[in-house]
Amino acid sequence: MVAGIANLKLNLSAFSSSMSSFTASSSSSSFPSLLPMRTPSSSKPRFFRIYALTSNDIKVGTNLEVDGAPWRVIEFLHVKPGKGAAFVRTKLKNYITGNTVEKTFRAGSSIDQADVYKETKQFTYKDGAQFVFMDLSTYEEFRLGEKEIGDRTKWLKEGMDCNLLLWNGKVIDVDLPITVKLTVVDVDPGLKGDTAQGDTILFILQTSIIMTNLYCKHCGTKPATLDTGAVVNVPLFVNVGDEILVDSRTGQYMSRA
Repeated sequence: MVAGIANLKLNLSAFSSSMSSFTASSSSSSFPSLLPMRTPSSSKPRFFRIYALTSNDIKVGTNLEVDGAPWRVIEFLHVKPGKGAAFVRTKLKNYITGNTVEKTFRAGSSIDQADVYKETKQFTYKDGAQFVFMDLSTYEEFRLGEKEIGDRTKWLKEGMDCNLLLWNGKVIDVDLPITVKLTVVDVDPGLKGDTAQGDTILFILQTSIIMTNLYCKHCGTKPATLDTGAVVNVPLFVNVGDEILVDSRTGQYMSRA
């Protein structure tokens, strides 16, 4: 009986010691808390990956990483000679320098695809020789120089949404909207009638010009200066203050806005 009581006390002592160690371990940070935890609000970093392609996957617009730089395929031709191995002849444009080179790849050879991606940002203002774009959700600014944008500066207008091209977290190029709306600030007044008869004649002439433009894209036009400084040919009926739509790829007048 005494031995049994002694054994029971030993067992209770061991259980108590076990519970104490469990309580101590449960208070450590490795044990999940029953209370909700606040996760720090930090944006997840972007992991840059290089995707493997073969030369058979090459097409116009494919982004390749060659010699540690991003290139865009602007021309390609698969060649299978009568003798020898097949190959792919390409013309590449460097995103960063703007240079173009011709490069040949052996058919089926492995090529690294550059992780070039687009993000929409708004052009907010020009700071000296730099054009500042902003992410409207984070207010983060991205800057591009005049060299990177080139002659596309004549279509850029404050408040315009553009697609920035990024590679390894760096802005390397910008895509403008295909159709841009701009305002005419200066233009040759052209034909102008001061009387009712003159207005009638003007209406007839303008109607004739519109009909002619259906068959001749460059007939009956005059140069107009836009609010970005660009100069485009517009129909004779376009006047100062008119808003027009222009194709940013070709610089050609499309229509009134």
